Amino acid sequence: MQKIKVLVVDDSVLMRKILMTLLHSDSEIDVVGSAVDPFDAREKIKKLQPDVLTLDVEMPGMNGLSFLDNLMRLRPMPVVMVSTLTSKGAPVTLKALELGAFDFIAKPTDNSAQSFGYFGDELCAKVKLASNANLRVMKTPVIALPASQEIQAERLIAIGASTGGTEALRELLTPLAPPFPPVVVTQHIPKNFSGAFAKRLNDNCRLTVIEVTSEQIIEPNHVYIAPGDCHLKVHKSGRRYTCQLFDGPAVNRHKPSVDVLFDSVATTYGAKAIGVMLTGMGKDGAEGLLSMRQTDAVTIAQDEASSVVWGMPGAAVQLGAVMDILSLPLIAPKLAALVQKKTGKAKGVAYDSI
Repeated sequence: MQKIKVLVVDDSVLMRKILMTLLHSDSEIDVVGSAVDPFDAREKIKKLQPDVLTLDVEMPGMNGLSFLDNLMRLRPMPVVMVSTLTSKGAPVTLKALELGAFDFIAKPTDNSAQSFGYFGDELCAKVKLASNANLRVMKTPVIALPASQEIQAERLIAIGASTGGTEALRELLTPLAPPFPPVVVTQHIPKNFSGAFAKRLNDNCRLTVIEVTSEQIIEPNHVYIAPGDCHLKVHKSGRRYTCQLFDGPAVNRHKPSVDVLFDSVATTYGAKAIGVMLTGMGKDGAEGLLSMRQTDAVTIAQDEASSVVWGMPGAAVQLGAVMDILSLPLIAPKLAALVQKKTGKAKGVAYDSI
């Protein structure tokens, strides 16, 4: 079996040593070298031909984002970002994902053996996934959908996503225009990143995107993002629907969990809901999407070709939870058609392939 060749790029001698040691511990990975800056990395990539790159874009005295941008245009390859888990580091990391990075991993917040053990396991897992991932670097502008004339009352769209989901969500939500039913989203993301992620989506979208921080009345033309450290549920009290946060244990190793959201949507909205499973690692949300389908909700999964990782959508398909499997560019037009009061396809929709 051929090993995955990895090049480590970091300006810190200590961090390079830690990353190389952790990666060397996996028998399927071969660390072929390390680099201290973009110039060094450029030469090492040419010489060593790595399969995957680990990269810290927040290195002082260098523009890691410019390097990543050039890399993804000239020599596309899977890149795993090694990021600082801070609010300040979030916009940089999210921009790196937009430029084509596969995923990111947060540096350990303490020096305990347990923290480094978890970090090493996650690092090796993401490097191995990255080596087989679909690179999504040739992006085309998203063309906005026309506003619907009238929408069906009390509809709700629930979306779950993980690896690759930050960009998939941006591309799905950006075309949608008011009037539009409310959208609730669980994206696997760290606590300090979810607020920046919601703000970035809001800056790109015609719908209003917010991170849920307390009980919130659900309103049309809004997108509600689960915070990175709490489960998100929907609830009905009388005639009022609300978003609620649930500080319970992780489900499927995730908090927030897509299953928690989808299960609450199945119970609260039933056939009035639409469930969408986007790209992601693992199987979180598959059981919840099945619950939604069993209550006669419409259920959709992103197809394998347009997914960075077809773990979560694939698990939902395998479970029989999915009615429609669609390429990412086709999901927004499908949603627009489903929520219109009058049947028929939305007019004037033009999408290019991703």
